[in-house]
Amino acid sequence: MGATVKYLAEIAGGVVEGDGDIVINAAAPIETAGKNQISFLANNKYKTFLKTTSASAVVLSEGFECNCPAVIRHKNPYYAFAQILDELYPDTKEIESKIDSAAVVSDSAAIGDCCSVGALSFIGNNCKIADNCIIYPSVYLGNNVSLGKNCRLYPGVIINDDTKLSDNVIIHSGAVVGSDGFGYAQHEDGIKKVRQIGWVEIGNDTEIGANCTIDRGALGPTRIGRHVKIDNLVQIAHNVEIGDYSIIVSQAGISGSTKLGKGVILAGQVGLVGHIKLGDGVQVGAQSGVNKSIPPGKKVFGYPARDIIKTARIEACLNKLPDLFKRIRKLEENK
Repeated sequence: MGATVKYLAEIAGGVVEGDGDIVINAAAPIETAGKNQISFLANNKYKTFLKTTSASAVVLSEGFECNCPAVIRHKNPYYAFAQILDELYPDTKEIESKIDSAAVVSDSAAIGDCCSVGALSFIGNNCKIADNCIIYPSVYLGNNVSLGKNCRLYPGVIINDDTKLSDNVIIHSGAVVGSDGFGYAQHEDGIKKVRQIGWVEIGNDTEIGANCTIDRGALGPTRIGRHVKIDNLVQIAHNVEIGDYSIIVSQAGISGSTKLGKGVILAGQVGLVGHIKLGDGVQVGAQSGVNKSIPPGKKVFGYPARDIIKTARIEACLNKLPDLFKRIRKLEENK
């Protein structure tokens, strides 16, 4: 049905400039948005579109100008836009509260009120599922798995034995939680598998992307904190600990027993060796390799990962190497 710009600004905590009575029916990218649509700008790469966009409204921070009929000013446009999307596109999917006849549920499992269990899902012995959980078709829950309230497991998720999920956890398709960690003992006759007897614990409001793998602890738990956001295709090894509010981007890999503090950010394809610690607020740039512990608040980049400013200086020097070789060659020829 849409909403006025003024109403959307109130929801997002922003300030309207221009016509607040315009009705917004949809959201769209800034380069393609049209009449009665709203967009946002949070990246300077797209600021040129402010001159050409046909959007009826744009969410902007201070310092940017736009010829749109309406602007919503906010110090964090991306966050404000997220709130606006929730208003324009409410979650209206109706999930029937029932256990499908094609699901397999152990007699010893306890399932709370208003839960949905889809066809071909399997729920093992002594599982405990709290109220309002949605388990889509073809989900596997091993023995002794517990789910807090309002969890959502998408098709193809595998949750192995003894895993503990807190409230509001979302796990996307293809993720495997609680598989054996990579533990083997070499000896004179070959390689002996070390039995993995730990488990996985996942905190409130955490979201895990598609095709992630989170290994159970070898001894004790692998722990994922509260409000952690994990992108697709991330590998987390046994006994890793990830602090609250951390963000792990696609194709990152964290080796065993490594500990991340609160608010750590690992960009895409970052690799961490085992048994190190990253302090609170550490940020690691894309494709970096971290081979030692990092104190709180540091920003690092490169392979091996160093302070980001130091890495930039090294890269600048490397770019000058061809010219330096030419100069050296000339000096040698003139001897």
